[in-house]
Amino acid sequence: MVRLLVSTGEVSGDLQGSLLIRALFDEARSRGFDLEVLALGGERMERSGARLIADTAALGAIGLLEALPFVLPTLQLQQRLRRALEPAPPDAVVLIDYMGPNVSLGLRIRRRYPQVPILYYIAPQEWAYRLGDSGTTRLIGFSDRILAIFPEEARFYGSRGATVTWVGHPLLDTLVDLPSRAEARAALQLGDGVPVLLLLPASRRQELRYLLPTMAAAAAELQRRHPGLEVLVPAGLACFEGTLAAQLSGAGVRARVIPAADADRLKPQLCAAADLALTKSGTANLELALRGVPQVVGYRVGRVTAFLAQHLLRFSVSHISPVNLVLERRLVPELLQHTFTAEALVAAAEPLLAPASAERQTMLAGYDELRAMLGEPGVTRRAAAAVLDQLQPQTVMRTPA
Repeated sequence: MVRLLVSTGEVSGDLQGSLLIRALFDEARSRGFDLEVLALGGERMERSGARLIADTAALGAIGLLEALPFVLPTLQLQQRLRRALEPAPPDAVVLIDYMGPNVSLGLRIRRRYPQVPILYYIAPQEWAYRLGDSGTTRLIGFSDRILAIFPEEARFYGSRGATVTWVGHPLLDTLVDLPSRAEARAALQLGDGVPVLLLLPASRRQELRYLLPTMAAAAAELQRRHPGLEVLVPAGLACFEGTLAAQLSGAGVRARVIPAADADRLKPQLCAAADLALTKSGTANLELALRGVPQVVGYRVGRVTAFLAQHLLRFSVSHISPVNLVLERRLVPELLQHTFTAEALVAAAEPLLAPASAERQTMLAGYDELRAMLGEPGVTRRAAAAVLDQLQPQTVMRTPA
């Protein structure tokens, strides 16, 4: 049996890992061998057939101070992983996003098991940001192959000596059998003429603190201006549900919190039904764009983290939203740090709520351009094939058909 280790963290990594794991099992079956997948991830990956070594979906944080509470759990996780791999090393390792922990893991795997192929899928967006005068490309030293999801990512790592395969963006594989607006609204028990706002404030615990209050205040003001506005809030994690409901209610927002257990299943309906989204920056921006939902993007970190990033690490980025990064222009409004206020969110959102507004039509046209730049469907199957192609021939030969 071929044995793989797949490692990721946070909600978005768990989702992308689950899609890849399903494709890996399909590809292994088509090649006639059995597959076991060990995983650092979350419930989605476990439901896809992986044996979960540790749940890392809730361990994500941005910022030095914000990451401190996760230091001890991460060390304990590393010990658990060492015990799991002691009987026999994996035949290959796939690292998905989750830059800090996965770079450390990749370096350890390379030292301990130099013969094991390591692939990095959804690599850190070093092509989009800089720390000081250049990006930090340590992963090139231990990765046998980088499976790039953005064209610029492939060019960036390829020009620095990495072996790169551009597979396209995995969200393209989710754009099948999408419900119509009428079907989605019926499934969610929404009136056809009711305006709907989708609120996506958090996939990390710190974002509940830094982003949710401002987004809730903006949603309350939009409901005041548009009394019939429905607000839908899918929970990134089950432990977020109570906080979301309490803070939204406290801000005066009439909102429906979608339980985390239902959020993935209802995602097509939520996007098809929505007129507008207020969202944090991240993978959700691309998901909304590919599903045609106008959006306003915002982000904020703690003051100490922001100061250190700007003055000590000299962190710089042209855009914070992947939509704008890929297009290399400001298509969706971005509000960062001191500009991330309820008033600014409302001001950017108002024109996008009008169906015939120039702002809305420009954004939707830009989404079509974005979609054409991200590749073709079949991404996860291409990625899975590239992973299994990296296996040593003797590994597959010893596996019963």
